[in-house]
Amino acid sequence: MLAEGETVTIKAKGNSMFPFITGGRDSVVLRSDGNVGTGDIVLAKVEGKGHVVHRVYRVDGDRFVLMGDGNLHGMECCDREDVKGKVVMILRGGKAVECSSPSMKAKSALWRRLLLVRRYLLFVCRLYAKSKIDK
Repeated sequence: MLAEGETVTIKAKGNSMFPFITGGRDSVVLRSDGNVGTGDIVLAKVEGKGHVVHRVYRVDGDRFVLMGDGNLHGMECCDREDVKGKVVMILRGGKAVECSSPSMKAKSALWRRLLLVRRYLLFVCRLYAKSKIDK
């Protein structure tokens, strides 16, 4: 469907994109888009892992280095042709979050820069998320 120009909405699974996307709660809206760059969230086919929804951390020509926002390490690579779609919107609790909004772009850029302290930030984010669930 993406190859035919359709938008596709899928329910997120797993927590590799936490805190930006939470598995079991959020959905993502994907569109085929050849204009993919650093900071974009993509659906890509990764050798040995199948399809993943992860953020582009670096572009080296036609190679993309991907990493989930909830990961502390463990990047994967794919070719441009392996990128099947780009996340254009995150659906959360009846609200739509546009990935191209200035605030979302700023938050994701800051998150990528905080990789060295991400372990502690994720711990705090998970405690906060758990406290909201327990209420």
